[in-house]
Amino acid sequence: MEKYTQLRVVGEGSFGRAVLVQWKSTQEKYVVKEIQLPKNESKLRDSRKEAILLSRMKHPNIVAFREAFEMADLLCIVMEYCSGGDLLQRIQQQKATNFCTENILRWFAQMCAGAQHIHDKRVLHRDLKSKNIFLTSDGSVKLGDFGSACVLNSSKAYAHAYVGTPYYVAPEIWDNKPYNNKSDVWSLGCVLYELCALQHPFQASSWKSLILKVCRGAYPPLPRHLPYELLHLMKQMFKTNPKDRPSVQTILTSHRVSKLLRSHLPSQVRKHIFNKHNRFVVFFYCHTKKKVHTSFPF
Repeated sequence: MEKYTQLRVVGEGSFGRAVLVQWKSTQEKYVVKEIQLPKNESKLRDSRKEAILLSRMKHPNIVAFREAFEMADLLCIVMEYCSGGDLLQRIQQQKATNFCTENILRWFAQMCAGAQHIHDKRVLHRDLKSKNIFLTSDGSVKLGDFGSACVLNSSKAYAHAYVGTPYYVAPEIWDNKPYNNKSDVWSLGCVLYELCALQHPFQASSWKSLILKVCRGAYPPLPRHLPYELLHLMKQMFKTNPKDRPSVQTILTSHRVSKLLRSHLPSQVRKHIFNKHNRFVVFFYCHTKKKVHTSFPF
């Protein structure tokens, strides 16, 4: 830590604390996440996992990794400082004034772009919530806090352990069923709802009531001034069967809402997403065409 000057603590949690620091040679600001290292070897590997995962994520809508090091009994992860705070703080600041639709679309598009990047790498975030989405000085959003993330063995694999924050946890996890990246889609739906309504979609006076509401997909209707495409998407993201939910790729490229989101993506991100989508469409068309010619030789 000799090359950094500590400025102030910006967050604390079960992991440890997050400290705003300044790099002495350039005066640039970063956040250092200090994680208490456990003695158990298995838990020690889990603690280091976040640094390893974050170092692999290079995307304009994911908090950037700078370096990681161990100091005494701490693992220190140095990452980009997002001076706009987190999305939960921003929602709370709004009080009773709704966000404009353009802001909602812009932030949601960027969240989806970041989520698609991690899903392409077979990573599940598993704790997507407004508190783990950060705002930069120019108002862009970035996904952060990969402490609960896991890597799947293949694109068709499933995770099993219960992880997440109750208000954002998908019904299949409450049901103790295996889950995949569609559980992240549910969580993104919860954040989108918060942006639209300034409150959680699922609220209850007890855990039992909360779980029942989540497992039924029962949420209060959204304000009617919102675009129909957004309201339709919300219904689909809150499908209780994960197979019925759209993937993040579908939301960005071939859903009714896609045309509203495209203009809010950085140009390089938009190009990458649609090149990938077009390659899939060409492959699917050629594969289908080949099957048709084989089955019907006329």
